[in-house]
Amino acid sequence: MFNNIYKNKKVLVTGHTGFKGSWLCIWLKMLGAEVCGYSLKPNTEPSLFKELSIGEKISKSVIGDILDKETLEKTFKEFKPEVVFHLAAQPLVRLSYYEPVLTYETNVIGSLNVLEAARKCESVKAFVNVTTDKCYENKEVNRGYKEDEPMGGYDMYSSSKGCVEIMSSSYRRSFLQSIGAMAMATARAGNVIGGGDWALDRLIPDCIRSINQNIDIEIRNPIAVRPWQHVLEPLSGYLLLGQKLLEEGKKYAQSFNFGPNEESILTVAQVAQMVCDNWGKGKVVVGEQSPLHEAGLLILNIDKAKQVLGWTPTLTTKEAIKNTVDWYKHFYQKGSSIYDFTLKQIQNYEEKFNERS
Repeated sequence: MFNNIYKNKKVLVTGHTGFKGSWLCIWLKMLGAEVCGYSLKPNTEPSLFKELSIGEKISKSVIGDILDKETLEKTFKEFKPEVVFHLAAQPLVRLSYYEPVLTYETNVIGSLNVLEAARKCESVKAFVNVTTDKCYENKEVNRGYKEDEPMGGYDMYSSSKGCVEIMSSSYRRSFLQSIGAMAMATARAGNVIGGGDWALDRLIPDCIRSINQNIDIEIRNPIAVRPWQHVLEPLSGYLLLGQKLLEEGKKYAQSFNFGPNEESILTVAQVAQMVCDNWGKGKVVVGEQSPLHEAGLLILNIDKAKQVLGWTPTLTTKEAIKNTVDWYKHFYQKGSSIYDFTLKQIQNYEEKFNERS
């Protein structure tokens, strides 16, 4: 996959201690990249970063804040990355209601700091700036949002990511037009699932915790619709986008949606029940609805990624949920090495990607 582009490449990943960042670091290592991670300490216990000992497996792991410009720029200067995947963020909608300033500082100013550190580092050729499907002005229409539609966001998290998209577009036009400047694209993905996510206020981790504690799974918005996808799906999109930026530069310095096919879009209640069915136990009940606003319907249009990048989803939602439950079962039942099991899931995904593409 990816035309062997990452072999021996220096790649810097912000947010490498998080759920998506940990999966990305392992995949990049499999692809032969020299990986440097920059992030705060893991904020969950357990954490995928610790369970897979990622800090010891990649070339360099820096525990730092993207708001700390001095340490951030020093890391870029010393490591001299060729590719940057920026995933560091305050990623939770509900937390953004309680921590609005932190959310904006991290997501907007922090992203600007990373862009500036990369621009000052002559080695950087490609920059993939990861935002979210929630960056759109969501009117909850029954169709997928396209990349050229207005940015917005009801809650502080969503609007902060809309700001990052607007800032990134402005930054590209202001500073990245000259010959030799890095090529920067933004990537918008839907709700990701997969083994090793223990964050609060996320559906799958909440389901797994409830099953392991033998308590009912309470869901707040049973009919809410989200573009669910296995974590390897958007990561394959990010890696493909990074490849295109390295190979052809500014031609691909645009925004791209990465989501499931429309037939794989399910409600919260359907996903929770599928988790129980795959595990073999668990009961889903509707709890008290939160007073905090959460979108009821959000769908992405992924035609551009298909047509321009040649990317297409590999797994159905049914397969994504099975892979996710299998990972947690293996972890809690103390099977063989969870690191080896994670590698095997990536290898299986690569095989299916090649078969189905």
